[in-house]
Amino acid sequence: MLIAAAGLFVNAHAAESFVIKDIRIEGLQRVEPGTVFSYLPVQVGDTFTEEKGAEAIKALYSTGFFRDVQIQAQGSVLIVIVDERPTISRIEFTGMKEFDQEIVRKSLKTVGVAEARFYDKALIDKAEQELKRQYIGKGMYAAEVVATVTPIERNQVAIYFNIDEGPVAKIQEINFIGNKEFSESTLLSQMQLKTGGWLSWYSKDNLYSKQKLTADLETIRSYYLNRGYLEFVIDSTQVSITPDKKGIYLTISIREGQMFTVKNVRLAGELLGKEAELMQLITLKPGDTFSSAELTKSTKAIAEILGSYGYAFATINPQPDIRRELSEVDLTLVVDPGRRVYVRQVAISGNAKTRDMVIRREMRQFESSWFDSDKIDLSKKRLGRLGYFTETDISTQDVPGSPDQVDVNVKVTEKPTGAVTVGAGFSSTEKLILSAGINQDNAFGTGTAIGLNASVGKINQNLTLSQYDPYFTEDGISRYSDLYYRSSKPLYYVGDPDYQIKSVGSNLKFGVPYTEVDRVFFGTGIEAFQISTTVNTPQPYLNYAQSYGIAAPGYPATITTYNVPLTVGWARDGRDSSLIPSEGSLQQLSAEVGTPVGNMTFYRVYGQYQKYHSFSKGNILSFNGEVGYGEAYGSNPFPITKNYYVGGIGSVRGYAPGSLGPQYFNTTTGLYQPTGGQSKIVSNVEYTFPVPGSGVDKTLRLFTFVDGGNAFGTNINLVLRYSYGLGLSWISPLGPLKFSYGIPIKSQPTDNIQRLQFQVGTAF
Repeated sequence: MLIAAAGLFVNAHAAESFVIKDIRIEGLQRVEPGTVFSYLPVQVGDTFTEEKGAEAIKALYSTGFFRDVQIQAQGSVLIVIVDERPTISRIEFTGMKEFDQEIVRKSLKTVGVAEARFYDKALIDKAEQELKRQYIGKGMYAAEVVATVTPIERNQVAIYFNIDEGPVAKIQEINFIGNKEFSESTLLSQMQLKTGGWLSWYSKDNLYSKQKLTADLETIRSYYLNRGYLEFVIDSTQVSITPDKKGIYLTISIREGQMFTVKNVRLAGELLGKEAELMQLITLKPGDTFSSAELTKSTKAIAEILGSYGYAFATINPQPDIRRELSEVDLTLVVDPGRRVYVRQVAISGNAKTRDMVIRREMRQFESSWFDSDKIDLSKKRLGRLGYFTETDISTQDVPGSPDQVDVNVKVTEKPTGAVTVGAGFSSTEKLILSAGINQDNAFGTGTAIGLNASVGKINQNLTLSQYDPYFTEDGISRYSDLYYRSSKPLYYVGDPDYQIKSVGSNLKFGVPYTEVDRVFFGTGIEAFQISTTVNTPQPYLNYAQSYGIAAPGYPATITTYNVPLTVGWARDGRDSSLIPSEGSLQQLSAEVGTPVGNMTFYRVYGQYQKYHSFSKGNILSFNGEVGYGEAYGSNPFPITKNYYVGGIGSVRGYAPGSLGPQYFNTTTGLYQPTGGQSKIVSNVEYTFPVPGSGVDKTLRLFTFVDGGNAFGTNINLVLRYSYGLGLSWISPLGPLKFSYGIPIKSQPTDNIQRLQFQVGTAF
């Protein structure tokens, strides 16, 4: 008698019943005998029957270890003969450029295709189709994926995925069907996907992607829902591809429905006696056009305020009552606050380098206190501002058996915070600039920043050693200290190699926080300024040197002045980013006083105000205003080394850097040369918007601007210089760059015009 199925069989002799006295396994190469015995449904002493033989074959074959299983008998010995599946020795990809190979390897491992796993043709076929599906999702319809299996020694195989990615299909046309209230051009403007433009080589917005299309459809749905079309529906989306698989045609069929206005808005459910407070958070009012965004904003605000009272799991369920005949909708927001909970513990993970205390001191949600969603959000923002992590996630977890407790889990993903840099750059004023530095923002995981930086240019040379401890005390008082050496050949005087200003000094400053965004500063330092004068030195500098004891103006000499300043300041930083701010404001005031301990007796005050307002699609309107004022006290004049300079990027664009304000006519060169002023006024209005065709890409943006400002001597006449223009801001791999083309307004003959300028920096 023979039992067979798919090449598996029980020998006829084995099918006769007998008592098993021994079991022998044959054909094993990598699988351990103990593994086979663990799957066998029979053992020594059992009576072998035909049914048990079939059951044993089925059990061993289902393990996936073997491609053939046979059972035979010799006397009372049961012989199990197996033919192992080959194992996968290696997996290679050829022609893969669109995806990271290591990520693909990990994804294949989840479906059973990995090195050291048993080879299964069905799984390889599945992996092949999955890879092709991933390419289709990227719009690469012409991609071909072919898996080749090559046997090698010791019953192993090598898997080669040969890939011909082909071109990405480009969108040829996008059509809408069913739109009546909004034009096709209006709807297309809401989408990331385009039919192509002059910047598509950069933005790649004309390359089809299923993920982008899904996001675009959601954007269009939101566009209608935010304008009252409560019953808007996307009926279908048809994606057609040309025969050569290089072109895509999109057809989107929609039903707009009718526009609804809000008739009534009310709250229901458990309101905790706070109905009046919660009603104030609802931005949708009777008579307004229905807006999904405003409804979401209202429900989120209610959930957040309940979260601040400890109700971590509050839910708000909007229930619309639509009256189509009147084009009206009544809204009922059903509030379920859930249970009030407090935090049992705050657990931190992911910080391999950063110490726990560095993270915990930024947390505003404390253990053994009521859960507060506002403090959770604030904690996340503070952690994000540290700059140590690429990602920060704060989640809550129920405590088993304790319905009134939660654990707060803080998970961070660290990024490198140290850098050794050696580089070169080019400035429109200094030409070639060489720089080098060693910086560590999170030294030894303590949150302390240290740095050693040097730069050499045609005009300026700097060497600075600095250290910043944001938590010099446990209360959050920060400490900043530095040592520096600076050498400067003031602009327009670089033709005289003997004329320069050198300074060496050190500063020590402390910052005391008294709110989450406010901090006061105070400190002191010591500075030594050395001015080397020659016959070509401008007269204002010679006059300054003469006031400190040099009797013969113009005669080669060196004057050294000392300053032991006291500084005090205040700053309120409510911006959402220091690099690319789009919302919030920055306000700061500072004062510097030269004490009689040195021979420079003066004071300077400085104030700045910045405001940012974000519009849709990355449009940002920003304002910057600066005022500086200086005056001397005592017998010596105001130090010319402390003068303010205005002009160029960062103040008034379109004019050469530092060229505005008081000037001196140099009879030797025949040029009007700036000397700076004791006070200054600068104002800027800037409108930033995405580069057309780049979507909401924040790394590449255009801006227009209007600037005004000037520097003043002892007499402030408030005669300002103005300019307007446009520019390009780019967060490049080398750092943030800003290019501008400024056009002066009613410039004077003595003004030094410089329309095209650029710099490395941030806002304004």
